[in-house]
Amino acid sequence: MISLRDYLKSGQTTLSNLLIENYRQLGLTNDEFILWIQLYKYHESGNDFPDLAPIAVNMNCDQKEIYNLLNQLVEKQVIAIESEKNSQGIRNDFYDFSAIFEKLEVLQKQQEKKTNERSYEQKVQSLYQMFEKEFGRALSPIEYQRIGQWIEEDEYQPDLIQLALKEAVLNQAYSLNYIDRVLLSWERKNITTKQQVEEEQKRRKRKKLKNETAREEKDLPNVSLHNWLEED
Repeated sequence: MISLRDYLKSGQTTLSNLLIENYRQLGLTNDEFILWIQLYKYHESGNDFPDLAPIAVNMNCDQKEIYNLLNQLVEKQVIAIESEKNSQGIRNDFYDFSAIFEKLEVLQKQQEKKTNERSYEQKVQSLYQMFEKEFGRALSPIEYQRIGQWIEEDEYQPDLIQLALKEAVLNQAYSLNYIDRVLLSWERKNITTKQQVEEEQKRRKRKKLKNETAREEKDLPNVSLHNWLEED
């Protein structure tokens, strides 16, 4: 069994799980990725251009196969061979590993975009289903088209349209025209989020309560009050 001292003395190579989980999506084969890790191990220990012979031994390959794998890594632009002059003017070669991380960033953004697109499509589908549930019937082709125009042309978010539908249901107005007026009203007031809708509803509620209070005070009868202190 290896001792803890020997284990720590041998050093460590740190790789993100993101790279380990996605190297195949970056177009690398298993052997190519193992070679990349071998080269990166030397880079982490301060050797930026190691001899390929010990790597061939570690991978149980001949050097010709290692050179072929290295060429494939360069062709796939996940590693680059660069050179620079040192303080003595001597030019030294080194491996540049930055390209693979740039590709990984692009891949991650693409995956996030696909995830967001799937989530958005599910929201749109759920929106149509919610309309049919609240209306208690299947939507007509014209109604599908109208809702689609809100999403595609007017660029209303599905969540906002759902809130407008909820507003219509609370007022027992099962009409797309009513919902359209609600959306236009919110657009004029630059209301685009659920929080803003809730704040607008609270404002309207306060205004309604204030008007009702003022109306009740106006309807009260005028009563003359007798000042008993001034009585003879």
